[in-house]
Amino acid sequence: MTWSRYGQLLSFTDCSGYVTRYDHDRFGQMTAVHREEGLSQYRAYDSRGQLIAVKDTQGHETRYEYNAAGDLTAVIAPDGSRNGTQYDAWGKAIRTTQGGLTRSMEYDAAGRVIRLTSENGSHTTFRYDVLDRLIQETGFDGRTQRYHHDLTGKLIRSEDEGLVTHWHYDEADRLTHRTVNGETAEQWQYDKRGWLTDISHLSEGHRVTVHYRYDEKGRLTGERQTVHHPQPEALLWQHETRHAYNAQGLANRCIPDSLPAVEWLAYGSGYLAGMKLGDTPLVDFTRDRLHRETLRRFGRYELTTAYTPAGQLQSQHLNSLQYDRDYTWNDNGELIRISSPRQTRSYSYSTTGRLTGVHTTAANLDIRIPYATDPAGNRLPDPELHPDSTLSMWPDNRIARDAHYLYRYDRYGRLTEKTDLIPEGVIRTDDERTHRYHYDSQHQLVHYTRTQYAEPLVESRYLYDPLGRRVAKRVWRRERDLTGWMSLSRKPKVTWYGWDGDRLTTIQNDRSRIQTIYQPGSFTPLIRVETATGELAKTQRRSLADTLQQSGGEDGGSVVFPPVLVQMLDRLESEILADRVSEESRRWLASCGLTVEQMKNQMDPVYTPARKIHLYHCDHRGLPLALISTEGATEWCAEYDEWGNLLNEENPHQLQQLIRLPGQQYDEESGLYYNRHRYYDPLQGRYIT
Repeated sequence: MTWSRYGQLLSFTDCSGYVTRYDHDRFGQMTAVHREEGLSQYRAYDSRGQLIAVKDTQGHETRYEYNAAGDLTAVIAPDGSRNGTQYDAWGKAIRTTQGGLTRSMEYDAAGRVIRLTSENGSHTTFRYDVLDRLIQETGFDGRTQRYHHDLTGKLIRSEDEGLVTHWHYDEADRLTHRTVNGETAEQWQYDKRGWLTDISHLSEGHRVTVHYRYDEKGRLTGERQTVHHPQPEALLWQHETRHAYNAQGLANRCIPDSLPAVEWLAYGSGYLAGMKLGDTPLVDFTRDRLHRETLRRFGRYELTTAYTPAGQLQSQHLNSLQYDRDYTWNDNGELIRISSPRQTRSYSYSTTGRLTGVHTTAANLDIRIPYATDPAGNRLPDPELHPDSTLSMWPDNRIARDAHYLYRYDRYGRLTEKTDLIPEGVIRTDDERTHRYHYDSQHQLVHYTRTQYAEPLVESRYLYDPLGRRVAKRVWRRERDLTGWMSLSRKPKVTWYGWDGDRLTTIQNDRSRIQTIYQPGSFTPLIRVETATGELAKTQRRSLADTLQQSGGEDGGSVVFPPVLVQMLDRLESEILADRVSEESRRWLASCGLTVEQMKNQMDPVYTPARKIHLYHCDHRGLPLALISTEGATEWCAEYDEWGNLLNEENPHQLQQLIRLPGQQYDEESGLYYNRHRYYDPLQGRYIT
């Protein structure tokens, strides 16, 4: 870095020798930033030192206006659209306006927000105690939630329309357990250093626990999820992910459950250059002078990425023209066109930035689809299908009907029922299908049914871990039994899920285990690994600790090692398997009169299962468009609309590809997309809770 004599930063040179330069005016205000690849930004100020304009390399200028008190009153976008804010005499924002839509706030004498009015005109009110803590919130739909604190400020009780939650702490003010309506919910456990080691609860009677491990610096090195059967408490499922860190403290190595280590090859301050699975390099990345990805290689697959002078995504071109894409943006930075060899999609927006229409053109196709929303952003009936509709907004933000279904909600605002809509003039035959949704005290969907003629077609139940992540689902489908009678299957189809933080990494059923490796720090999938359950069964082996315990007695019988010794042997085994035995482990073995080779000879052989590996080819949002094999062949591809609905799918190899928009998993039984905390309905373009 270089500095002016006044202490202002003039230039910064990164790990690759690329330079970013900074200009300042005589008042020390930064007036320009010049980056590599010709990317610059210019700033202007008024006589009071307030930022009044920002201009990019292409000349797109965003302007800012202030009142006499120095409050920001308006932001004018490059296309001239204006977002305004009004303030009271005390400088508090009381009204914001964007594209003609207004949201307003009211305050009490202490300056606390007590009333929020949405764009629909609905109100949310807030109440506080004398210490400025929120004690009551009444939403726009009338739902009231209350909060109670102890003398030290900790939340000890909350109420939510009949659900009463108590929060309990230990002497160190650490949360230890929580009860809902008198029943125990989550339980937290800590080690002597105060680090969280276990959190557990009951989900549909199953004990579900998350276990954590750390290194000496307090960094997370392992996360394991377990599910036990209610009676007896037999282990039904477990999933573990381990992490390792480099000298810079970056998590550069991950060991997924039953997979070789995933190693991220990076340079500088963490710029990704490649990825390995075990000893096999899979993906290589080439970057420009701004360290943006410009080329991605996976076997014969090559994806070239280019950017506009303003830094926006301009194109993604493959060595196969089928998935080439070019992107066009307006002055406000909104995506207005995606062009590909097959078709072109053009997008239009309202002054509030909401999508109002899509125009799709191809060789024999020309379709315009309009979208309408109420002031709060809820989808309104299709203007073309319902030209006479006078509906301008949905009360309480609850959509009551659309072109396909009628909807019902409970007092918490959760969708409870969805029934086929019979168009006017059509003779009713009572064959409407009804979807019903049931929730637990955590507002998690735990039971779903679909019926027709009062007979069940599908039923599913879901299990969650204490963090609200789904760990299992059981699905029963209508089938014909030996007597010819149609009824739900007696044995459900069970699917298990494994997590690494907030990212779903493993899906396993009776046929296969599918594991997803994501791009670091994102929800965009990168690599898909599928292993048949028959191959998984062959990988079962005893741990080194188990082997030694089973034959460690004086008479050749079994012996039980103390937990500390088991942990040391587990660590040694992982180091031997990775061919990275530490000096500490070697010294420990030497003190016992043992060698690494002797311990290696005691270990069960490792079976390497056959695996199918694919690369996810995704769009600009992270939505998978294709699965590419290591030979460069497209073995699955799909097309979606703007809300994530599947339009077309080509799947000659019958691959199970359930990932939708980032973080979403398609549930075939309900048509919903599970999205970590909630379920998304792509037909509505919104969540059901």
